[in-house]
Amino acid sequence: MAQVDSDDGSEVDVPSPGSGLPYFLGTRAAILAIVLGILYLVRPLVHGVVYAALFSPSGMVLIGGGTVTALVLWFTPPSRFRRETSGSDGPQISFDNDEIQFNGSLSGGGSAMRKLTVFGTVIGVLFVLSILVSVPAGALEQRTMAQQTMADATEVEEFPQANANNPRVVPREVSDVTTRGSVSYRTHRLGASDIARQEDGSLAWSYPIEPDGARNMLFENQRGVLVANMTSMDAQQITVYEEDFTHGEGMWLHRSAQWNAKLGGYLSQYNDEAVEFSHDGTPYLYYPKTGHEWHLLPFPHTTPKWNGGALVHPDGTIEHLTPEEAQASEILDGQRLYPMTLTRAEMSSLGYREGIINQMPVIGTHEGQVEVAHLPEGANNDQPFVIDLEGEQLSYVTAMEPYGEDTRGLDEVWFANADTGEYTYFGTGDETLTGPERAMGIAKSEDSQTGWGENFVVTEPVPVTVDGDLWWHIKVAPVDSTDVTRNVFVNADSGTAIELSDDTAIREFIRGDIDESEIDTGENGTDVEPAPDEENVLYYVLITDENGEVVERIPVQAGQSTQIVDPDDPQADNETDASASG
Repeated sequence: MAQVDSDDGSEVDVPSPGSGLPYFLGTRAAILAIVLGILYLVRPLVHGVVYAALFSPSGMVLIGGGTVTALVLWFTPPSRFRRETSGSDGPQISFDNDEIQFNGSLSGGGSAMRKLTVFGTVIGVLFVLSILVSVPAGALEQRTMAQQTMADATEVEEFPQANANNPRVVPREVSDVTTRGSVSYRTHRLGASDIARQEDGSLAWSYPIEPDGARNMLFENQRGVLVANMTSMDAQQITVYEEDFTHGEGMWLHRSAQWNAKLGGYLSQYNDEAVEFSHDGTPYLYYPKTGHEWHLLPFPHTTPKWNGGALVHPDGTIEHLTPEEAQASEILDGQRLYPMTLTRAEMSSLGYREGIINQMPVIGTHEGQVEVAHLPEGANNDQPFVIDLEGEQLSYVTAMEPYGEDTRGLDEVWFANADTGEYTYFGTGDETLTGPERAMGIAKSEDSQTGWGENFVVTEPVPVTVDGDLWWHIKVAPVDSTDVTRNVFVNADSGTAIELSDDTAIREFIRGDIDESEIDTGENGTDVEPAPDEENVLYYVLITDENGEVVERIPVQAGQSTQIVDPDDPQADNETDASASG
């Protein structure tokens, strides 16, 4: 095989004298085999492209069609071979009416430039075609997913009870700041935080202890998992499970956990961050897996589904578990199994449950259409929310509001079982519940003394359910996220706001042991705090300074009436009467 230059400057493979079509095809096949071998060794790098070609209609058209076109052109020889010998002029090889001479003269015929032109033209056509295909396929994917979600969902008449032992008291940003300020690693750092269950049943923010810096990512290992309890406003409990991972987070290329997970489970997507947790003192990683299934009618499209998960052991063992195997695993007991990104996609699809045309702009009536409730800037949270229900059952909660730019009230609240992906939902009917955006505004308006935005912020609204009522659990933290000063609960039905600054009070309130009528919000920087553990004391009146810090706690007993006045103006008509009933 020799290469000669064409008149247009490109190079073309030319069979050597005496060779023919078999030699040409054999050489091309050998080169292709080498390329495929390299791609196989680094197949996690091209996982996204391969997966899109197999499970996306538009990807199949563009990537699949482009691959076929490239292979056809790669194996297409010049139009036909004809070897001639002509005396002293030496051998000649001609292609149709175009002649290639070994002195370098060439005109036309299957040159590389000509093939590239053909390939570019075909790719352009396939690109336009893929866009045309993606429109009906994408709409049908949303419609089918919405139908499947609604068919498998159960409507409930009241909200499931939250687990009072596991309230989300510490926001992610506060945990990130305080946790990173409590540890010291020179070659490692804490990775992205996630929610996991500790071995004692409580919820925690969990972090991989991963290599820091390019050199360390290439040669060092993940050193284990750190968990920080999220259920207490007091000193945050931090536990470290140190053990080197053969394949872990923050390790590059073939040393990373996700790279090796893809090697054993190539026909799945790994869209969720790993869940970091411990079992019997040993740290583990768990990657939820998402797959897709094809639907040929009325137009080819795919919908996502749960494919189980990959459980990563510190010694490098990776178990690829089916959904049933993951649910039965003793190691994974109590952890989040169902992909959160899949829940997010299924909730987003509900806007199509009344049909494709119904949700279209201009021509759609939008009857019964819902959408995921908006969260205001500064919420530092994303839906679905992760909360713990009674019986230590983790749930993904999504608040849905009616379609419309100016609608912020809740229409439905959906609960996804984090173990099975089963859905239940509560419909408000004619009643509209307060959404997270309005709830955060109420939390601010209840305390006009605090310098919101300058010194303190309300953050991370999370829905909790108390005695069948929905409350928004909001946290108040300084702008530097170094602490949690108090927790605010806003009733989604009545708009009542209650501020609590004590772990016991928060648990008692969520458990339903404290009636909200017994907790009255005061004025002039005051608030109340229940005290169920002290005899004859119903609650404490809290006196706070302008920064929201508690400076005095006044016990209030049954039958006692308290009166609070502004010390700077004792005669002012702004008294607060907090009467207690037995």
